[in-house]
Amino acid sequence: MAQQPRAWQRMLSGRRLDLLDPTPVDIEIEDIAHGLAFVARWNGQTHGDYAYSVAEHSLLVETLFGRIYPKTASKWRLAALLHDAPEYVIGDMISPVKAAVGPGYGALDDRLTAAIHLRFGLPASIPAAVKKQIKKADKLSAWMEATQIAGFSEAESSKFFGKPDPALLDGLSIVLRPPVETRSEFTARHHALLKEMG
Repeated sequence: MAQQPRAWQRMLSGRRLDLLDPTPVDIEIEDIAHGLAFVARWNGQTHGDYAYSVAEHSLLVETLFGRIYPKTASKWRLAALLHDAPEYVIGDMISPVKAAVGPGYGALDDRLTAAIHLRFGLPASIPAAVKKQIKKADKLSAWMEATQIAGFSEAESSKFFGKPDPALLDGLSIVLRPPVETRSEFTARHHALLKEMG
């Protein structure tokens, strides 16, 4: 009888996360922060001495989300911080690759997202309106990344991601730093938001 392929990954925390049936009990923020800090956005095709990580991107999206929707609840800011959290085990795929892989990727992402949300006191599936708001901040972040580190012109970035309101970007710039620093800031921000949620 053929052996089933292994569908779990061992985390540095010692947890074994079943990718086909993830449970909240096997999810630790330290594993997420570590994984995301070492996953490169843009397939690593960015300028600079360090890769621009998904953890760094997530911190920027949460900041932008807070600027666009300053009165939003802390739990939705946490959802913004965790919007790409499944990538700590499935990696970051650029949109054209996701489209080529097909619906299986989306289903895997949804299962992991639900488990991660439940682990940290969020609903398994966040409201569509909040998801749309987070997507707006995500696109704004992508515009910044594209123009500042990925070699896109402003015109090209605006075509793909929409033209941003300059006021929302005031004082913000893309940060490239060692993964351990990003990991630490991501974990600290996560703890701060959990504390605000009470």
